Amino acid sequence: MRPKILCISFSDIKADARVLRQLDVLAEYGDVTTLGYGEKPDAAAEHLRLDAALPSLPQTVAGVALLAVRFYKRLELAAPAVRAAADLAAGRTFDLVVANEARALPLAHHLAAGAPVWGDMHEWAPEERVHVLSWRLLIKPFMTYVCAKYLPRTQAVTVVNDSIAHLYAQEFGCDTATVRNSRAFEDLHPSPLSEETIRLVHSGAAVPGRNLEGMIQAVNMLGPGYSLDFYLVPARDGGKYLRFLESLASGPNKVTFHPPVSPADLPRVLNAYDVGIFSLPPQTRNHALMLPNKFFDFVQARLAIVFSPSPETSRLIERFDLGAVTEDFSPESLAEALRRLDRPRIAASKANAHGAAMELSSKVDEDTEREILRRLLPQN
Repeated sequence: MRPKILCISFSDIKADARVLRQLDVLAEYGDVTTLGYGEKPDAAAEHLRLDAALPSLPQTVAGVALLAVRFYKRLELAAPAVRAAADLAAGRTFDLVVANEARALPLAHHLAAGAPVWGDMHEWAPEERVHVLSWRLLIKPFMTYVCAKYLPRTQAVTVVNDSIAHLYAQEFGCDTATVRNSRAFEDLHPSPLSEETIRLVHSGAAVPGRNLEGMIQAVNMLGPGYSLDFYLVPARDGGKYLRFLESLASGPNKVTFHPPVSPADLPRVLNAYDVGIFSLPPQTRNHALMLPNKFFDFVQARLAIVFSPSPETSRLIERFDLGAVTEDFSPESLAEALRRLDRPRIAASKANAHGAAMELSSKVDEDTEREILRRLLPQN
């Protein structure tokens, strides 16, 4: 019999590119049951679906009170989505439980009942939204408690890059492997540049704090001959932030908003553009140390890349000569970096992305995950 694997993610898994890639590898080694929001992912044998209205943090009146007085032991399984998840999976046994992000760790260990747990922390858990006052005061100490209690007893821990791995080793003393947000190699070629317009593009979530307005302001500072297209997943705010962005898109250059594209289709859609852009002021350490999905999406789409400064992304942009790094995080700096990236340099950067696409694909990261699975799962 194939091993039984439980994969927990408090996200809409079908829209979560990192978890989808993880599931493809998990399915090579066992029958996977997913536990999260949204519809069943293709790679899952079974899906335990959570009500999207249930929060995965203890955001009830009682939960906030317990956070305030730091009764963390009582909060480990207290969030509404966590309680519902525990009920959905009650009575089942698994050979391995995978917890995506720290908030899933207590539930993962509870459901594992002694089976090994793999914790994919993604980023630096204590400071996920530390720029929000309530998170900084209430959730950060709770996430720190969860990591300190559960990471030492977690058999495998993975994160998105080496800089964040160093933070976990330094703060919690755990051995951590890096699994980047890379994606499978795409058999694409750079698209030719248009004679009239340099086509800028950004893909991601329409979430406040991602500085999408700064990108619109930057493109409006450029002279004629530029366009900016967004492929955005709406936030859970009824479209409020997206409407705000659309209100800014009235400058001299064309700014177009498209519906979101599935992660599998994204590189082929982005391939029609010239430059992938992202500028994010570092409100948290996760922002400062970012190495996001979109970087690898842009590489596989064979785009030139312009990002704001970050140790991980800047290193790769410079190493492979993929485009440019802005001087700072302002719209003015983004506009200036784009002006300096003339057509010959854009064409060369797109060609360099093509040359680096295999090395920056997910093969290395998938091999890291396979090594973890071979170590943790019973051998057939």
